[in-house]
Amino acid sequence: MVGGTGFLPGCLRRESKHTTMRQVRTIRYRDIADDLRRRVADGEFHTGRLLPSESELSGSYSASRVTIRKALEALRDDGMVDSRQGFGWFVARPTVRQPLARLVTIEAQLEAEGRVSERHILDFAFVPPPEAVAAVLGPGRVLEVRRVNLADGEPFARVTVWCPEALGATLSRDQVQRHSFYDLLDVEFGGATQTIGADDASPEDAEILLVPVGAPVLVCRRVTTDETGTPVLIGQYVFPAHRTEFTVALAPPIEPSIAPSGLRLRGDAGQRGASVNE
Repeated sequence: MVGGTGFLPGCLRRESKHTTMRQVRTIRYRDIADDLRRRVADGEFHTGRLLPSESELSGSYSASRVTIRKALEALRDDGMVDSRQGFGWFVARPTVRQPLARLVTIEAQLEAEGRVSERHILDFAFVPPPEAVAAVLGPGRVLEVRRVNLADGEPFARVTVWCPEALGATLSRDQVQRHSFYDLLDVEFGGATQTIGADDASPEDAEILLVPVGAPVLVCRRVTTDETGTPVLIGQYVFPAHRTEFTVALAPPIEPSIAPSGLRLRGDAGQRGASVNE
């Protein structure tokens, strides 16, 4: 009979097989998610660092990328990981928020958030200034200091600071390792102008910040002046975009515009970064 013993049992068998495969996939992604939770908790994947790619995880777990992505999304729902387009999946941590209304150091901002701050000097030398730096600080050699700042042991910023030789002549590598230029220079500071833009991580910065080449970064250029308005310091700061936020407190009166204050359009969309001679 078509309606009795012929068609229905086969249909039921196919439906049962389909349900079983769906259950297997569900159990599989949960098992993978549980294992990834354990590996994160055990410190195998460090905070802020990239996880293996979906393709690599697919191979190591012998699972489809759809299953891997579902497992990662489960961890994101738990707040353990996050992702950025063009960057990948990484172990989540609250971003470092940096207020722009006050002239403070990176170290002070990190310590205010309860983070452990360190700095490692990469280069310390008196050199002819790059053209853009000379346009701001004037002719003559400058002290150029390159360093990496760490937050809780993880690279947080690649920093280059330029200072006129006359002001930095007595400074040592050890001093700039331990102290900020704001603490070391015998100058009455008047203020600073900051320009912040988006860029792609260069091979050098990618290696220092432990991010992929081309990953999104925020580039901050700060020109600090003395009380007479003369520029005395230029700083360039490169931050991994997934670990950094800048905040601005806006006081009344509110202007009749939806655009952020200080916004300007760049004339050359292909130019990397923003000019220091603000």
